[in-house]
Amino acid sequence: MHWLFYAFLTVCTWGIYGIFLHTGQLAMNDPVFGRYKAFLFVGIAYFIFAVLAPLVLLKGQGSDLNFPAKGVWISLFAGALGAIGAFGILLAFGAKGAPTVVMSIVFAGAPVVNALVAMWMHPPKGGFASIPWQFYLGITMAATGGCMVSFYKPAPAPKAAAKTASPTSPVAPRAH
Repeated sequence: MHWLFYAFLTVCTWGIYGIFLHTGQLAMNDPVFGRYKAFLFVGIAYFIFAVLAPLVLLKGQGSDLNFPAKGVWISLFAGALGAIGAFGILLAFGAKGAPTVVMSIVFAGAPVVNALVAMWMHPPKGGFASIPWQFYLGITMAATGGCMVSFYKPAPAPKAAAKTASPTSPVAPRAH
């Protein structure tokens, strides 16, 4: 059951990925290029965790570092899909998409796309007629859940008003 631990590790890290990506974009203090600056550091993190770390593990565990061409190209394509998806998230944030909505759509829609593409690439034993109805119900529930989270997300708390000089003198809030 080690796989389940790793699956939940991914759920947790990807579950907070979007909000930290959005927060990093805002923390760049650059309304025009902040998303690209944030994405640059996502790339640096990927270089550390997805290039350097595997090289150290492969070399340290005695791998021959033989990379068959088919595996290389499919893996590069997978990496490109991941990078394009991460960039799409940043573009959605830049187009005023709220992290709660954007990430709900992504994380509700991605499993549906994954299931359909996986079935296309690796057809089920017994053909498509052998797929249990619960599978289709699960896809419907995932899509419905993403929509419901997007439509009924809680409204953010109002930004704190500027402190007043005295308890009785109202002061207009600062523009942000």
